[in-house]
Amino acid sequence: MHIKQIIIQGFKSYKEQTVIEPFSAGTNVIVGRNGSGKSNFFAAIRFVLSDAYTNMSREERQALLHEGSGSAVMSAYVEIIFDNTDKRFSEPGDEVVIRRTIGLKKDEYSVDKKVQTRADVLKILETAGFAKENPFYIVPQGRVAAITNMKENERLNLLKEIAGTNLYDDRRIQSLKIMAETNSKREKIDELLEYIKERLSELEEEKDELRDFQEKDRERRCLEYAHWHRLQETNNNTLEQIEEVRQGGAGATTKDRAQLQKTEKEIAALDHKFQELKQTLELLAIERRQLDEDRKDSARSQAKAEMKLKHLDETRHSREKAQQQQEAELNEVRRRIQAAESELAKITPDYEKWKKEEEEVAAERDLAANGRKTLLTKQTRSSQFRTKADRDAFLKSEIEETTIQLANQRANEMDAKEQVTLVENSIQQLEKEIQNIRDSLEGFGQDRSSISEKLTKAQEAREQLYEERKRLRREEDKLGSLLSNTRADRDNAEADLSHAMDSATARGLAAIRRLKRERDIPGAYGTLAELMNVPVDAYRLPVEQVAGNSLFHYVVDNEKTGTMLSEYLHKNYGGRVTFMPLEQLRPRQVKMPRASDAQPLISKIEFDPMYEKAFQQVFGRTIVCPNLSVAGQYARTHGVDAITPEGDTTNKRGAMTGGYVDARRSRLEAVRRLEELRELYEQQLEDLDRIKKEDETLEQKITSANGEERKLDQQMRQFDSGFEPLKVDLRTKSLQLDRERRHLEDAKKRWAAIEKNLKEFDENLTAYRAEMDSEFKKALSAAEERQLEEFGAEEHRLQMQLKEISRKRLELEGRKKSLETELRAHLRPQEDQLRSQAFENSATGGSGSFKDAQKELKKLKKAAAEVDRQLQENEEKTEGIAAEIAELEAHKAQKEQEQQELQKRIDQYQKKLEKNSQTKARLLQQAAEYAKNIRDLGILPEEAFGKYEKMKSEQIETRLRKVNEALKKYKHINKKAFDQYNNFTTQREQLLKRRKELDTSQKSIEELIQHLDHAKDEAIERTFKQVSREFSTIFEKLVPAGHGRLVIQRKAAGSSKNNRNAAAEVSDEDAAGGGKGVESYSGVGISVSFNSKVMDEQQKIQQLSGGQKSLCALCLIFALQAAESSPFVIFDEVDANLDAQYRTAVAALLGSISKTQKTQFICTTFRPEIVMVADKCYGVTFHNKTSTIDCVPTEEALNFVEGQVSGK
Repeated sequence: MHIKQIIIQGFKSYKEQTVIEPFSAGTNVIVGRNGSGKSNFFAAIRFVLSDAYTNMSREERQALLHEGSGSAVMSAYVEIIFDNTDKRFSEPGDEVVIRRTIGLKKDEYSVDKKVQTRADVLKILETAGFAKENPFYIVPQGRVAAITNMKENERLNLLKEIAGTNLYDDRRIQSLKIMAETNSKREKIDELLEYIKERLSELEEEKDELRDFQEKDRERRCLEYAHWHRLQETNNNTLEQIEEVRQGGAGATTKDRAQLQKTEKEIAALDHKFQELKQTLELLAIERRQLDEDRKDSARSQAKAEMKLKHLDETRHSREKAQQQQEAELNEVRRRIQAAESELAKITPDYEKWKKEEEEVAAERDLAANGRKTLLTKQTRSSQFRTKADRDAFLKSEIEETTIQLANQRANEMDAKEQVTLVENSIQQLEKEIQNIRDSLEGFGQDRSSISEKLTKAQEAREQLYEERKRLRREEDKLGSLLSNTRADRDNAEADLSHAMDSATARGLAAIRRLKRERDIPGAYGTLAELMNVPVDAYRLPVEQVAGNSLFHYVVDNEKTGTMLSEYLHKNYGGRVTFMPLEQLRPRQVKMPRASDAQPLISKIEFDPMYEKAFQQVFGRTIVCPNLSVAGQYARTHGVDAITPEGDTTNKRGAMTGGYVDARRSRLEAVRRLEELRELYEQQLEDLDRIKKEDETLEQKITSANGEERKLDQQMRQFDSGFEPLKVDLRTKSLQLDRERRHLEDAKKRWAAIEKNLKEFDENLTAYRAEMDSEFKKALSAAEERQLEEFGAEEHRLQMQLKEISRKRLELEGRKKSLETELRAHLRPQEDQLRSQAFENSATGGSGSFKDAQKELKKLKKAAAEVDRQLQENEEKTEGIAAEIAELEAHKAQKEQEQQELQKRIDQYQKKLEKNSQTKARLLQQAAEYAKNIRDLGILPEEAFGKYEKMKSEQIETRLRKVNEALKKYKHINKKAFDQYNNFTTQREQLLKRRKELDTSQKSIEELIQHLDHAKDEAIERTFKQVSREFSTIFEKLVPAGHGRLVIQRKAAGSSKNNRNAAAEVSDEDAAGGGKGVESYSGVGISVSFNSKVMDEQQKIQQLSGGQKSLCALCLIFALQAAESSPFVIFDEVDANLDAQYRTAVAALLGSISKTQKTQFICTTFRPEIVMVADKCYGVTFHNKTSTIDCVPTEEALNFVEGQVSGK
């Protein structure tokens, strides 16, 4: 074991926390300038480990704190860390940390960060080898000089201290003190024995006179007993009479009280019924108001429906007539259209036939005309040209021109053909679109009726949803009223129950209920009162009396749940609750009596078996008995608690509790009522939530129905608004169709003209080519002449035929155009107009609207009738409830009168009972006084119970006066002579016994003192031998050429007070055989020789130089340390006064001891010898009034000490 590390903060010159690098287990040297803080470092070690700093004043404490510049230091500490790998300390661990902290008002030790007392720390140090008797493991400055200058007797005292003689001296002083106290007690006992002897002689004379007095006094006590006993009997008789009167009236009063409780319950039931009826009446009033509003709404709606129906009925006939006329006209127009279309279908084939024939005849005519024209042109051309070449040139130019025209006409033909096709396609598309529009207009009324029917159904569905919502909101209003009343009743019940318990418990239970509503706590079950049911009312009072405040103890599953709830209450200031964790409950089983008049109380309670432990804990030791006498008997014989149905209790120790208990203030009933109200309130809340959810669902349905209705209404408006555009579109497309048809006729005419031109150009081209191929002649040939005539005749004939055919075609064409114009311009527009008027009439209202209005009015009348029926039913219920309330009030008034009469009788009996109670109390007080007087008489003789029993009271009083007169002459007598004589005799025997014990004790103490003196002498002699031997050994190591020893100085044989200095020298060998004892020792001397081994040449320490004296002092210190080995030694400049050769020897000795004995050395020095053998060196510096200490290399430490030596 060694000092591993030291931490200093705030101590003397060490202001900041100074953590010193771990020390070596061998030799450690600390160097530094004077005043740098080396001595303060050693003072810090002594501050923790020695007695140098104890019982300090405030100024001394202040002196230990750093007083440099900067902020003031209010506390300081020094911490020493020991290496405990060898387990020299009893503390566990490889390190032991001892810290001492000091302030102006604080002085505290700690070991391994645990606060310890100073005595505990010293004890720990002593177990590790730091002997209090050997303080030389810390050697401060001046200690060597002090030992050097010690006198022989001082060295002897030091040796005694090392030997531990202080312990023997303390025990010897303590024994002497006890022996002195024993002698003092013996002297007091002797004085008491002398006094007792004198008193016993005096009491012998007083005993005879006391016998006469006792005879008279015996008679007086007998007479007084007879007198007080007579009065006591009279008093008891009077008390029995009062008790008989009380018992006689108690039965009637009990019946009256039972009847009063029954009446009060009936009144409470009537009040409850009255409240229910009143609440029902309020609900009926709410319903009546709602029905009145419904009736008003229904009346308004019915009036509007009637007015609407009346208006529709007034305009219905005119509308129907107009509709009939429009239908007739529409049918007529449709007939005419059909006739025109039939005639047109019949004319069109003939027209087409004549037109085709006309075209064929016209083509033949044109062919004949072209042939004639060609011949005529040929005839005229013979006179026009002279030669064939001229003619052919002309024909070629004509052919070319005709060819060009023919090509143009062919292009025009294609264009005309395409135009005709486009117009025909456009006409077909327009006809199709017009037909679609007409079909739409034809089915418009039916589609509108379908949408109107859907809209009507949607409105009816929406009205039904509105009625359902109205019904739900009425139920919500009713339930809200019920909920408000239930909440008020629940709050009143909670207030009543909270008055039955202390406020802290009430707040705690309320807090737990709130917590359980916020989150699920499966292990929190409830209070005992909530978990039980007492089905028989007769046992409710015993259960309440036995349970007491345990009714509100909270049952939980285990300790963890109880702790969690308790911490929640503590954190939220929620009151206090007693918890019953089922896992931790261990109810003691009690053997119950098996008898019909002793029933276990727990058998009268209903509860869940899982709570068995909790109920056994509270009710498991209690039985129910019919009366207190039976209850007391079972309680004593079976060791149980017992209770009566009236609530009177007794236990096995005989304690009884009884009296009147007001059953009206039943806590179980209050809990039951509160639970019912809470369940009702929760049920009503659930119903209200259900209705609100249904209302929300209904609102969604209503929103959906409104959306559907708006959608259908929008479709209807779109439908109605879409009719007029259809009409406009029909007119527009009809006009467009007429234009397209005219355009088609023009296109066909153009196409026909182009075809005609093509034919002519083709014939001309053929003729030109033929003529060009023929010979050039001046006149026509005969054949050509005949052909010309034939062409002329044929043209004339075909012209006449064409004229006749054209006439017939024109007749048919005129009729066809007339029919088409009639259809297109008159009949079709008239049909469209009549159809639109019919649709508009159906849209603005007709028989359908009238039927709808009738249906709506019928429905409103039916709803009004239902409202009237509900109002009638409401009035009947209201009248019935009002009658029932009147009957209840009358019944309640009757019961209240009965209650007042019963209360009056009970109050009268109570007053009488109070009067008797006062009388009884006075008699009981007198009885107590009589009993006290009899007790004061003490133990009476036998004659007191028979001799004076038949005497009259006057005779007793007379004799008593005479006896009292006779006793007056004995006033001076010592009435306690016999008792005092016996007491003194007993005391004398006890004192003699005690004196004998003190004599024995003194003898034992004298033997102990002799033993202590002998042990002390042996310890001193043993220590002297060991120290002397070590001194000689160490001196020879330090001074090899010399020799040294310790010498005991004895008192001379004839020494006296006048010759104190006379003494003889005795060596350590002679000290053991001197035979004169330690008491003859006068001191310890030092005898050394530095140059010789011969004893005779030794010198005493007084004859040596200063360096030699210091060396001897160091030898003595090393010897003392070897006698009481220490794990470490601290030297503060012990080599200051040594010569160089001795410093070297001391340094070598330190290294030798460190290696062989495993002793740690921590030294300060200004010399290089110890530095050279040191394992570690430390340097102390001082800056700004603050010291610091750091580990430095050996070379740096040597340089420093050599510099100090050369500086000096």
